[in-house]
Amino acid sequence: MKKKIIIHPILKVNGVIDLPGSKSISNRVLLMSALSDSKTILKNFLFSEDTKYMLDALKKIGILFDCNLKKKQLKVFGSKESFKVKKKLSIFLGNAGTAMRPLVAIFSLYKNHIQLYGNKRMNLRPIKHLVDALKQSGAIIDYKDINGYPPVIIKGGFSGGKIHLNCTISSQFLTSLLMTAPLALNDTEIFIKNGLVSKPYIDITIKLMQVFGIKVFNKNYTHFKICSNQNYISPGAFLIEGDASSASYFLAAGSIKGGKVRVNGIGKNSIQGDIKFVEVLKKMGSEIKIKNNYITVKKGNLKSVTLDMNDMPDVAMTTAMLALFSSGETLITNIYNWRVKETDRISAMSKELKKIGSIVTEGKDFIKISPPKQFISAEISTYDDHRIAMCFSLIALSGKKVTILNPKCVNKTFPEYFKIFFSISKFE
Repeated sequence: MKKKIIIHPILKVNGVIDLPGSKSISNRVLLMSALSDSKTILKNFLFSEDTKYMLDALKKIGILFDCNLKKKQLKVFGSKESFKVKKKLSIFLGNAGTAMRPLVAIFSLYKNHIQLYGNKRMNLRPIKHLVDALKQSGAIIDYKDINGYPPVIIKGGFSGGKIHLNCTISSQFLTSLLMTAPLALNDTEIFIKNGLVSKPYIDITIKLMQVFGIKVFNKNYTHFKICSNQNYISPGAFLIEGDASSASYFLAAGSIKGGKVRVNGIGKNSIQGDIKFVEVLKKMGSEIKIKNNYITVKKGNLKSVTLDMNDMPDVAMTTAMLALFSSGETLITNIYNWRVKETDRISAMSKELKKIGSIVTEGKDFIKISPPKQFISAEISTYDDHRIAMCFSLIALSGKKVTILNPKCVNKTFPEYFKIFFSISKFE
């Protein structure tokens, strides 16, 4: 892909999108399939940068796969014994949080000597709360460079028991513990301190664990109990639903300059929390309909909102873009974890929104946005963050061209994003 993409003004969007598989679901069921002791066929699997890092890590320990890129299908030949690694290993995971956090926990089950490390940004993303929780259960984990951050060296020792977890930074810490606990020697009880961020992602984890035969007892998201010596059991085949976060860009485009846009692959029965972006669109004035397996949207008269988006931090970014095309001032609150994502998203969004003429105020855990009096053509720095690249493509709906630097960063979750976005766009 080129070093930059210039998107010329778009007059209208209209068309049908077949969504790629959910990244959050793909990496979860990939790991669960590997932990089972039989074959699992994953349909509509997302082949992207983040899932590639998980695949590469699992290949390194001996898990076998059969990939069919054309059919978007992956056969996983599970082997729990493969996680008992007999040699020292060093595994690179890029900036894939959905690979780093669960693998730190899973590898802590067995006597290993595995180093997990990432790129420059991953090695600045905090992991201390997860490591502290694992250590409470006997895990031996060392930091290679900076205390509290990758790289980490895992040597086993996790055995279950009572664990107190700080989950204010990332729900992935709890997901990692939940996925690991069933395989421990002892029952595990997890007590959440100071509240839980991105709660819907925990619902995804628990529902997928149930598909693979694992029971989790959840008491009001403050106390979880997982019985020991359970086994992941393959469902045989599993269809991965479309990515609700990825859908948000097309739904937003339709709200701004539809035409009629339809996204296939998600609907009323979605297990993803980001499906609630539909409610955000309704509040902002979009004309939207949701069915069992698709959503349609038409242009609306958009208005500003004030929203707590702690449960939907990814589509909160898309909401910020809709604010540019709305009347009044939009306030998005309780999004502190934006600061510890692929980049500091509050800071990055603030800087780039100002480039195109918006009035922006940022705080520790909020962002306030007023639409530009007049949009300005600009070059958008993406900070190697896929969501910033996809969000700012929507600026072309303003009547001004926009230049997206480092567009290949979308490979993290949606390699074909620009191709599909252009397919529903009518240019001036």
